[in-house]
Amino acid sequence: MTEAFDTGRPHPARVYDYLLGGKDNFAADRAAAQQGVAANPNAVTAPRQNRAFLQRTVRWLASRRDVKQFLDIGTGLPTRPNVHEVAQGIDPAARVVYADNDPIVLAHARALLTGRAEGRTDYVEADLRDPKSILAAPELRATLDFDQPVGLLLYAVLHFIEDDQDPYGIVKELMDALPAGSYLVVSHITADHDPESWGRFAEIMRGQGIPTRLRSRDEVGRFFDGLELVEPGVVPILQWRPDQEVPFTDTQVALYGGVARKP
Repeated sequence: MTEAFDTGRPHPARVYDYLLGGKDNFAADRAAAQQGVAANPNAVTAPRQNRAFLQRTVRWLASRRDVKQFLDIGTGLPTRPNVHEVAQGIDPAARVVYADNDPIVLAHARALLTGRAEGRTDYVEADLRDPKSILAAPELRATLDFDQPVGLLLYAVLHFIEDDQDPYGIVKELMDALPAGSYLVVSHITADHDPESWGRFAEIMRGQGIPTRLRSRDEVGRFFDGLELVEPGVVPILQWRPDQEVPFTDTQVALYGGVARKP
């Protein structure tokens, strides 16, 4: 289930690109982002720390050597370092498949998301809300070996899935298709630390046509049901194996994150 190309309507990938300081966005995306930031200035801080969480978790997985392939769904527009750059910087033979539902992301992915010759990268144009289309994509099956562990990466994307679209069922379906030894990585926005400010932000995003479901720590933890959580568990992303001090608080970043292994 892909979406028609419409630059007059904000798209999460392009709004995220704007918040990261990118240039691959349109007036509608910028307007939505600016309204969100006016309601909660921390909406700029959170995406940038999410990218740092991405780097830490991919490095951790790639360093284990038993995970040599990754499926990154809701990848957004290329923002360096991308998953394949982090993974192949540790293991040049790592394989990465990106999936997103924005045609602009597809165009950039084809041009920019190319990895080392020893490894492989590919792109699937598909929607997380339709996991069957992702799992059946020829590009995915040609790039990843589903007999070997896969790192399923869901960074800051599940909060775009409303409860009535069964986000937990979507994650379970994806993980059920992966072999034992695979990993799930999730980051997810929350209002636990500042309900008022993040509630305003979510309301503005919804008013712009972008679903934004704020979830609690327990709700985020449910995505890992049946899996073995890696220490320190589901925590604010600043607390997940930090590699440097940052001048931000959990209230400012407002994202939970976790990594878990499929037994």
